[in-house]
Amino acid sequence: MALLAGSSLWAAAACGDGSSAEVAASAPKVLETAGPPSWKEPSAYTYTLTSSEGERSLLGTFRVTVRDGEVVEAVGLDDSARRFVRDQPDRVPTLGDLLRELAQARRDKAHTAEAAYAADGHPARITLDWDENVVDDEARYVVSSYKTLGGAARPNE
Repeated sequence: MALLAGSSLWAAAACGDGSSAEVAASAPKVLETAGPPSWKEPSAYTYTLTSSEGERSLLGTFRVTVRDGEVVEAVGLDDSARRFVRDQPDRVPTLGDLLRELAQARRDKAHTAEAAYAADGHPARITLDWDENVVDDEARYVVSSYKTLGGAARPNE
């Protein structure tokens, strides 16, 4: 079932500006795990974030560059993401931010707080739903095209 859900997610992510083949080619191999592997956020990396679900402003596909735990460049790859970057550039998340949001959802006993990780341990997919009975409080993050830029790993907080 987890593989089927993952396949549906990748297919849904392909509905944006890129073709299905492009999205599939950039998608990491995903490991379904109960908890996070021992991955440490590097000091410098890039990734593509596809954020969907719910009534939130952080929606769309973004190309993100992170240095020393801060987003130093964010490029919106579709209209929603471009609008978000223009209006709220300081709110584009790092992978560490996404993991902290997942941890907070688990502490708050959210209805759904799930993650899948790539073979190297970085988060590849995070699915959140704080309350089963509330409409549009969900968040789904898909991480692709992750690449470290060199430098030491940062401790996860």
